[in-house]
Amino acid sequence: MKRPAGKPAARKASASPSLTALGKAAVADLESVIARMQDDAADALIEAILKARRICTYGAGREGLALRGFCMRLFHMGLDAHVIADMTTPPVGKGDLVIVTAGQGWLDTAETFMKIAKGAGATTAIVTAQPGGRGAKKADVKLVIPAQTLANDQGSKVSVLPMGSLFEISEAIVFELIILKLRERVGET
Repeated sequence: MKRPAGKPAARKASASPSLTALGKAAVADLESVIARMQDDAADALIEAILKARRICTYGAGREGLALRGFCMRLFHMGLDAHVIADMTTPPVGKGDLVIVTAGQGWLDTAETFMKIAKGAGATTAIVTAQPGGRGAKKADVKLVIPAQTLANDQGSKVSVLPMGSLFEISEAIVFELIILKLRERVGET
């Protein structure tokens, strides 16, 4: 049987590492990211969330999925939280917080939403792996997750996880840790 053009040939199963070995390597990569973060890395974002009248979030692709899950958690905690571009998202204004994710340091759409938010008097926050990136320079609050993204997934020191997966999964974990800290702050168990 002929393979479709562009499809790589499959290797024999014995040539690849075991699922357990890959899992251990992936968990070690994730642990390394969390260990490199300062204990107070998320404090500014937590404070901004607690002060916000309303929270609106935006992210694209897999980063956006992680942020959508975070937004749902915020909503389940009783906060007025929305995903930008959903049909029920209200207009952003003074006292609101707009959180965007741009692991690679910039995303034109995210930057556009940040600009609109600032123009409406809202606070902006970015979650990124690039503290010196365009988006981070424009945000009021930044949360830096020091993980591999598509911007730096080549070379000798890359994660076992492909492309931007290390950032995306780390982001989802950090969001869950932020929820734990928020629950403690608001007295929810």
